[in-house]
Amino acid sequence: MQYIQRTLEKAVRRMNASFPVVMVTGPRQVGKSTLLRNSDKARRYVSLDRMEHRILACENPDLFLQRFPPPVLIDEIHLAPQLLPYIKAISDEIGEKGLFWITGSQQFRLMKGVSESLAGRVGILQLQGLSLDETAGKPEIDKFVPVKEWLEKRSCSVAEGSLQSLFSRIWRGSYPALYENPEMDWEDFYNSYIQTYIERDVRELVNIGDELAFTKFITAVASRTGQLLNYSDVAKDIGKNVPTVQRWLSILVSSGLVYLLYPYAQSIGNRMTKMPKVYFLDTGLACYLTRWTSPEVLEAGAKCGEMLETFVISEILKTYWHNGRQPNFSFYRDRENREIDLIVEENGLLHPVEIKKTSNPTQKDIKHFGILEKYGLPVGTGAVICLSQTSLPLTDKVNIIPVTFL
Repeated sequence: MQYIQRTLEKAVRRMNASFPVVMVTGPRQVGKSTLLRNSDKARRYVSLDRMEHRILACENPDLFLQRFPPPVLIDEIHLAPQLLPYIKAISDEIGEKGLFWITGSQQFRLMKGVSESLAGRVGILQLQGLSLDETAGKPEIDKFVPVKEWLEKRSCSVAEGSLQSLFSRIWRGSYPALYENPEMDWEDFYNSYIQTYIERDVRELVNIGDELAFTKFITAVASRTGQLLNYSDVAKDIGKNVPTVQRWLSILVSSGLVYLLYPYAQSIGNRMTKMPKVYFLDTGLACYLTRWTSPEVLEAGAKCGEMLETFVISEILKTYWHNGRQPNFSFYRDRENREIDLIVEENGLLHPVEIKKTSNPTQKDIKHFGILEKYGLPVGTGAVICLSQTSLPLTDKVNIIPVTFL
């Protein structure tokens, strides 16, 4: 099976030169262990999915690390958090960089142990599914900031793609297995994925009591992707209380399945919404849960614009996470329903971004960008990300950016 090169490889090498431990987190089946095994094929590898390894790691961590000494890649470390203090001790004793590579898909439990045991000793990276550039065999991409330099660089390296293939990609999703094996049935894959996720992750994290209710909850969130998240409405839909919805949502976020985008934090009046917007990080999974059964049905459907926005946000996030960087994103919406889909904050400037299902955006699409300047905020170049085939200036401070540039 051919390995698809990942953008994150560069960040792994950077972290490896700076920390004794490098940890890659992310949802199940996004390719964490495959990435690391291909980044250093000579490194010793051990998976805690194998029961004999897990028993040894849990019952005798010291002996386990004698059996698998560094440099070593330990897969699914959340299954044996007992190893973390021993990894710390060995790292301090040897005093070298790049000793341990670890992966984990249960951030909910894992991050607490890592922050307690490995503070200052671990470089943490996040991996999501394949980006557009990775599937096109062009993994080198800079983090998205809609400025002239980024646009010029992307214009030279962007992968070509038709509108039809874009919606096929949005519908299919980004899990590597669906691209390594093109014959894999879409519905079978996502049905198995949801079952495995609930059985292996959710059940261990919280006593949900009713697995059907949790599946109904995930579906309710997926139907709201790209929208403001009203916890009370979700609670009403699934017959649970708001604290349960908030607790279950925190599991989806920590599992890397969902991203919450919060309103711009600085005080610019008291008329802004306080609700976050919710985005599924894999549009294929969101399409499966909401029963969009083909790319054609999705493109013609009522949720097409919200699914396109979800895809764009996910791709922009990957340009940061897959370069080992953390984004500073927000959005604007007030009680008059004036909205800016995304605000990218970089180097002290706010870059407003609109996401539109159109190939010919107009200045009407950016009519709310001026709100930021009205409040005296430092505003940089803005963008309309849309279905256009080419990048063009819309105004002297706003550029049209094709979705395929991401």
